[in-house]
Amino acid sequence: MSEQKDRMLAGELYRANDPELRADSERCDRLLRRFNATGAAGRDERAVILRELLGSVGEHGYQTSIGPGTFINSGTVILDVGRVTIGADVQIGPNVQLLTPTHPLDPELRRNGAEAAEPITIGDNVWLGGGVIVCPGVTIGEDTVVGAGAVVTRDLPPGVLAVGNPARVIRSLV
Repeated sequence: MSEQKDRMLAGELYRANDPELRADSERCDRLLRRFNATGAAGRDERAVILRELLGSVGEHGYQTSIGPGTFINSGTVILDVGRVTIGADVQIGPNVQLLTPTHPLDPELRRNGAEAAEPITIGDNVWLGGGVIVCPGVTIGEDTVVGAGAVVTRDLPPGVLAVGNPARVIRSLV
């Protein structure tokens, strides 16, 4: 494993143009093209491709773990430079974004291509409405509902309804 990949996995600044990281990205692109070329009737083939892409579904994959019974709608973006853990029975609406990458505030570091990442964790039985954006380093507690279009910049506790930009808790659900 390259030094830059080690740094990425550790959440440290790294160079995204590292040959091994570029090869990983190209492999991901090829697998996604294969996945998207299959239709709904290709369920078995899609499962094989997902296991290759994610490591496994319902288990821990390379950077993204998706629990059993989870539904992910169309247009979802998961930028998993950092670990993304999605619990069981999660409902993810269309066009949701799970964004782990961060970039330095220092313009010189950015200009030189430095990046880092913070993990995202989504608990069991969470519902993310359409267009929700989850920012780096956020944990969303189990049984929480996040309203459509919310931007989640901080952790949310279990069993609450959160809405807005930035997302804020408006009531308990338990």
